[in-house]
Amino acid sequence: MSDARPPRLAIIGGGPAGLFAAERARAAGLDVDLFEAKGSVGRKFLIAGKGGLNLTHSEPRPAFDARYGMREAAVGGWLDRFDAQALRDWAAARGVPTFVGSSGRVFPEDLKAAPLLRGWVRQLREDGVRFHVQHRWAGWDDTGALCFETPGGGATHVADATLLAMGGASWPELGSDGRWQPVLSARGVDVAPLVPANCGFDIGWSAHLAERHAGAPLKPVVLHWTGLDGTPHALQGECVLTTTGIEGSAIYAISGALRDTIAGDGSALLELDLAPGRDLERLQTDLSRPRGRRSIGEHLRRATGLDAAKTALLFELLDRAALDDPARVAAAIKRLPLRLQAPRPIAEAISSAGGVRLEATDDALMLDALPGVFVAGEMLDWEAPTGGYLLTACWASAAVAVDGVLAWVRRDVGAA
Repeated sequence: MSDARPPRLAIIGGGPAGLFAAERARAAGLDVDLFEAKGSVGRKFLIAGKGGLNLTHSEPRPAFDARYGMREAAVGGWLDRFDAQALRDWAAARGVPTFVGSSGRVFPEDLKAAPLLRGWVRQLREDGVRFHVQHRWAGWDDTGALCFETPGGGATHVADATLLAMGGASWPELGSDGRWQPVLSARGVDVAPLVPANCGFDIGWSAHLAERHAGAPLKPVVLHWTGLDGTPHALQGECVLTTTGIEGSAIYAISGALRDTIAGDGSALLELDLAPGRDLERLQTDLSRPRGRRSIGEHLRRATGLDAAKTALLFELLDRAALDDPARVAAAIKRLPLRLQAPRPIAEAISSAGGVRLEATDDALMLDALPGVFVAGEMLDWEAPTGGYLLTACWASAAVAVDGVLAWVRRDVGAA
């Protein structure tokens, strides 16, 4: 820069990506203003940590990178700058030690998000980051100044660089409502439609099943599905019946594949093995024993060991003739076909996919169509399962974007 003042960075979005970008940019000497549409920052971060903040995962690389699917290479590049261990070290430096749970997930020792967020924001303020809440971004004016809607009316702000970190469109009541999409599209930025990720699916249960068994866990089960390329897959885990269909950790892990199959074919077939520990022959033998005066339901439970929710699924999907046939019941227990009709609405999803296509940015996550404007976090077109992978990539993308910002605002100095 030609004058003596420090370069000015405007960060729009007060989630983890925006906050971490503010921290790194301020530490590098930039003048930082952070704008948030809601009345406080980190709202989704707090809710996500309500049952125990899953900060990252202990899975080693490159298996960690593979969790990002088609974006494995790109996100892997971000992780080269700031990976899961770096995130744990960052938390420890703020007085928040972490531990690895039995599933490999990493949590703060006190499991809470609020103390970490409070201390983080307090330190950012002390370091000179200026926070502007209730400032909803509305694009740029004719002079290139950033425009905001505030309770007191319109406001503008001029910066040397801008970093957008407004999230996707899941949990919109917490701030990530995707309203930035048309603003960027109008400026020539290639934006993929936002769609639900880590979500449940509608099946269309009978009223009886929905009323009696919604909320019931299905565990353990093995999920069987076919990928878009025709490859069969299987995953053991847990899921939950809902009033409209099915959700839960195992479903979230494969929700992207199921969602894309529905988008292409109109529905997706998911088959459940309700008794992973028992083989088909043994089940058929046990079911073939005389049931005497016991009801079909009681006979099923005694012969198979299935709980009430799993037994109810068999009654939901098999007719009376099938229920009287041990071979057909045994086959259904091992491969119960569920036809998924639609993903649940994006507002209910844990995260979203789609957003600014990585192909619309350079390696520093600057928009090709808008020089000096960078993007980080869930606004970008990538997705990952739950388990700490989402937050880790948000931190990592912010690290990459800030490095890009620094190179951009100092380019004149380098040229001189």
